[in-house]
Amino acid sequence: MYGTVARLRAKAGHEAEFEKLLERLESEPVAGFIGSYLYRLDEDPREFYFVVLFESRDAYIANAHSPEQHARYLQMIEFLEGEPEWHDGSVAFAVRQQP
Repeated sequence: MYGTVARLRAKAGHEAEFEKLLERLESEPVAGFIGSYLYRLDEDPREFYFVVLFESRDAYIANAHSPEQHARYLQMIEFLEGEPEWHDGSVAFAVRQQP
């Protein structure tokens, strides 16, 4: 698996709209996409960490360079104070509890 962890800061008063937009955008089908998580920090509700997972680095890069992803990015950036801080990399391990 490959993906990114992004640090984002929402514009004041736009936190809920930002969450709804990301939820909608992340539900759109994208080749190689596994899933995503959006964390809203307790100590600052305008601060978010966004985790996005893809099957492979190639799938991640293909999406990152697609016009569709650029359009999604332009929608997202409207709700942010500035550029996201991206941290791309491979997943070293994943643990999931079985029910």
